[in-house]
Amino acid sequence: MIDYKTLWQYCDDYLNVDKFDDYCPNGLQIEGKFEIRKIVAGVSVNFPLIEKAIDEKADAVFVHHGFFWKNEDEKITGIKKNRIKALLDHNINLFAYHLPLDAHSLVGNNIELAKRLKIQNPTPIGDTLVWQGEVDLSLSAFALSVEKSLNRPPLVFGNNNKLIKKVAWCTGGAQTYIEHAIKIGADCFLSGEVSEQIPAIAKENNIAFISAGHHATERYGVQALCQHLSEKFALEYQFVEIDNIV
Repeated sequence: MIDYKTLWQYCDDYLNVDKFDDYCPNGLQIEGKFEIRKIVAGVSVNFPLIEKAIDEKADAVFVHHGFFWKNEDEKITGIKKNRIKALLDHNINLFAYHLPLDAHSLVGNNIELAKRLKIQNPTPIGDTLVWQGEVDLSLSAFALSVEKSLNRPPLVFGNNNKLIKKVAWCTGGAQTYIEHAIKIGADCFLSGEVSEQIPAIAKENNIAFISAGHHATERYGVQALCQHLSEKFALEYQFVEIDNIV
């Protein structure tokens, strides 16, 4: 057991929240009960996840994608009202960590994805959110590894026979970060999403590109964080997968 204020401060410190200029507030977004014994984790806050947390009598929910994004409507109406009301009615804390959870060297989305794809020598590219590492596979074999690891077929752009040795990646909606991969001479860049201009950029720079799914590439950081918290503070923990093909 731990109180929410202590848990909040620990997570903020552990994830180095103050180092990030993010698109949303990191940390505690909705205050609930004081004592926390059980936590539920999910990729994004939505009503099915909240319902599961209620069913499981969770004291806190941890997500990568929470509320209160920059440039979104600030009014609490519609589905946002329903989601927040359900959390408040059941006195459930909501913690959300976005960029800090992408970047963390031990429990972050990027390092967790590297583990699953068996990428060797993973390391950040300078001060960016993009990581680099090594594989020794054809593009088709690497794409198959991605499919098996993430349980969904990726979109692949490039020659299937291209040898991939240096790979760069950034989970989620980071497709425009391909420029960082190009600068370091990567053979392939992997991210969660793809935009209209990316296939041409990849082709003209002779770099393969893999779009493996925003949700699919960001399942693992919040799990690793909550597993760490459960072990450190003797908390019950459950990850809830809400199906999302995007």
